[in-house]
Amino acid sequence: MPYRPTLRQLEYIVALDDLKHFGRAAKRCHVSQPTLSVQVSLVEKSLGVTLFERTPTSVSTTPIGDEFARGARLALSTVDDMVEGVVKDLKTLGGLIRLGTAPTFGPYFLPRFLPAVHRKYATLKIYIREDRPSDIEMAVLEGSLDCGLGPQPERSNLMFRRIGTEKLYLGVPSDHALAQNDTVTTRELKGVKLLALGSGHRLLENVRHLAEVARAEVIDDYEGTSLDSIRQMISIGMGCSLFPELYARGEFRKDDDVKLLTITDWSERRDVGFYWRENSGRQAHYGKLAAESDRASEELGIA
Repeated sequence: MPYRPTLRQLEYIVALDDLKHFGRAAKRCHVSQPTLSVQVSLVEKSLGVTLFERTPTSVSTTPIGDEFARGARLALSTVDDMVEGVVKDLKTLGGLIRLGTAPTFGPYFLPRFLPAVHRKYATLKIYIREDRPSDIEMAVLEGSLDCGLGPQPERSNLMFRRIGTEKLYLGVPSDHALAQNDTVTTRELKGVKLLALGSGHRLLENVRHLAEVARAEVIDDYEGTSLDSIRQMISIGMGCSLFPELYARGEFRKDDDVKLLTITDWSERRDVGFYWRENSGRQAHYGKLAAESDRASEELGIA
């Protein structure tokens, strides 16, 4: 491999060509004069050419040195443009992000998150698609979505950045015997019918975990397609189910036909955050986007 001078050495040569003085060139480059002199001599020795004629009172650039200095300026300018482009790209997070979000989380988190992101990255466009978490994960892996937002993914080859943790509440009909209190134990849930979202929703797994611990019964004949439909089924006495914290805060009212209870002896929560492909070349963009969510998570009390 042919000798290749470093960018720093090219900077020394350009400075010396501009100023024709070792001391002033060293000062511009913020190094000592001996350091600059040694590095310039090293380049000349390695290339087998003389770039600068030295006399006790002056420094002049040789014809080949003049040509080399022009090339060095071009090389340094190209690197500067490349770095500036990367920095500018990072400042805009690439200009466009296709974001998939779970309907059980995104609609309750994004209104608090997006305004601050828009103020900081005014030119950034974020296209949002709501879908089942499993479908979002596959779309991210296949590249039709850039990143996902919602419960921690189960598929491999995805990088997950947690932004918060949601509590899970049990929703029961307001006229149910359990609705007389604000809390419930897993022992009291033995034999209770638990309604669940359809396959592909992470809450289905939470419901199954609770059923296993409490020896409750998961009713999958009536798998709901949304938490709203689950809530409506509970309101007419068809069973009980789990609801994540932000949905519960945003959708439930005191006079609803469904009451939320805290399960005192079951501590399962769900981690939520952003995720993207492990080998994505835009990990810096998605990492910064996720970092911007920290304030929203704190304000919502899930950090």
